[in-house]
Amino acid sequence: MLWAAAVAVAGGFLVALEFAARHYGEPGPITTQVSALVFAPKSGPLYGGLALMMVVLTWRQRFLAAGAALGIDTVLLLVRWAAGAEIPEGVSFGTGALWVMLGTAAVALTRRTGPERVLLLKGVGLGLLLVAARKTGDTWLFITSQTRPTVLDQYVATADRALGDPSWLVGRMLEATAPIGPHVTQLVYAQLAVAAVVVACYQLRDVATEGRFPRHHLVRTFLVIGLLGPGVYMLFPVVGPVFAYGPGASGTGGVEWAVADLWPHTPPPLATPLPMTYDGITPRNCMPSLHTAWALAIYLHTRSAPRLLRFAGTFWLIATLTATLGFGYHYGVDLIAGVVFALTVEAAVRAADRGWDRSGVQLVAHGTTVFVALLLSYRYLPMEMARHPEISGPALILAMTSVIYGYIRTTRRWNPAPEPAPRPEPQPEPV
Repeated sequence: MLWAAAVAVAGGFLVALEFAARHYGEPGPITTQVSALVFAPKSGPLYGGLALMMVVLTWRQRFLAAGAALGIDTVLLLVRWAAGAEIPEGVSFGTGALWVMLGTAAVALTRRTGPERVLLLKGVGLGLLLVAARKTGDTWLFITSQTRPTVLDQYVATADRALGDPSWLVGRMLEATAPIGPHVTQLVYAQLAVAAVVVACYQLRDVATEGRFPRHHLVRTFLVIGLLGPGVYMLFPVVGPVFAYGPGASGTGGVEWAVADLWPHTPPPLATPLPMTYDGITPRNCMPSLHTAWALAIYLHTRSAPRLLRFAGTFWLIATLTATLGFGYHYGVDLIAGVVFALTVEAAVRAADRGWDRSGVQLVAHGTTVFVALLLSYRYLPMEMARHPEISGPALILAMTSVIYGYIRTTRRWNPAPEPAPRPEPQPEPV
């Protein structure tokens, strides 16, 4: 019933986004996904979705599925090359992976029964859900740029003075490490979904042998963050310092839209903040920082993994935080909101898995209250925060720390205590 309800809600949401995107003259997530069955798809986690689906397969079936996907993509590439079809920039392999996932669903429905059919369909649903999440995210970001012509960057930048303008500081530091520093952090920032798939595949490695999914895993938290976070973008539209105070990035923005060309060498002067008009292309996707939230989720879900994966989770979190600030994509207060948001979502998902109790309700309520208080302070108290950084800065850190402490203290009680190893009973000495 839970899976059926999730599919129904996701389907309705996709249809609504399809209509909304077409209202603004762009194809929606359903259209772009259907076109990927024939045409070269845009870069996205199609093979990541295939990897997640394969957790329900045997090793032999995994090799067959991966080989079939790569073979289909190779044939399609040769056909497009022979036909002289022009492939736009930013597209990649992926049609084969999509065909294999749909083929697996067809096999489950026609050739399997009982628990085996259910497990296969769950695997396909998990893979397709990851793919749909990316398409949905792209459409939602487009809608934010169309429906929110004004942004609140001046408010956030003013509030960020309470933290010492960290985006400007880290931006200069990253610039000083060029070319190695920017290349490494950009790679980490761009491949966040790949890291998530690797961690998720490790967590789901025993699904095929056990015949069931674990109660809690990274994909669930990832998807909930991606579902709820963009809703905040609509309430608090922000484009980021490299756009509002710099030349823009990724082909969007420009100095003509910025307050002034200040980032990252000149912190913005203190002045009364006002809403500002920005272009109709750049996504309003800064508040909260979902890259921070997703990277923190990866970190949390690698704490019980082997040492190498724990190290990778820590590195990915640090590098992602560096990239979000160093490339001017986020302000420091965005990251604080992202941490609180991620811990609150993770706590809610875990509490729902184990059954809501008083500790779970208190933890989620505390995180939600702090998150709302942060947004309200950024919007209505930025001048007071900037004028008294010795008070507001520690207050922001303390608010975030209270959620971190509450999460650690509560989840430690949720985790089962390790059972002591049985001691062998003493044996009588031989006579």
